[in-house]
Amino acid sequence: MENKKEHWENVYAQKKLTEVSWYEQTPETSLSIIANFNLPKNAAIIDIGGGDSLLADHLLALGYSSITVLDISNNAIERAKLRLKDKSLAINWITSDVLELSNNIQYDLWHDRAAFHFLTDEADQKRYAEVAAAHLQTGGLMLISTFALNGPEKCSGLPVTRHSGAILIDLFQSQFQSMGSINHCHLTPFNTEQAFTYNSFRKI
Repeated sequence: MENKKEHWENVYAQKKLTEVSWYEQTPETSLSIIANFNLPKNAAIIDIGGGDSLLADHLLALGYSSITVLDISNNAIERAKLRLKDKSLAINWITSDVLELSNNIQYDLWHDRAAFHFLTDEADQKRYAEVAAAHLQTGGLMLISTFALNGPEKCSGLPVTRHSGAILIDLFQSQFQSMGSINHCHLTPFNTEQAFTYNSFRKI
């Protein structure tokens, strides 16, 4: 069986931006929640599994100046760089499995839409929580969005773990305080609906 990196390199080699189910022309829910955080424009933001999503484009347009995008797929990152052209130079790009993130930077906001739910092993989920906590300032914010309990059981041919706000609170409670959750129905490019839960946390 191919490993995680090979899987995602193949996905981004074979499918266009608008041919993946998680595509959003405007990531309205994430942007709305981030706006409510009232972060300064120089806040250090990392987008986990950001790939070639358009969140970074919108954050740049809003004036945020310290943006990092992490993805396991180099193909995804290279596509984003091509799309952004010279603007890509304003973003720090990291090709890595999030569980292996090893830089010493502590961020003000950790954003993850549809990456965490691919971690189906409890040990990997715990490792993720440790990595997120290690890379956030005390008082730093985490916005994590996964398939809800009534969401899909698979994505891109891989099994996922579905969550509720309560489940995520339990997973992260040792180092994070919940700031609330909302449910969102995502309409895919194929006109199918996917149930998501968006959850905000503060590192304690």
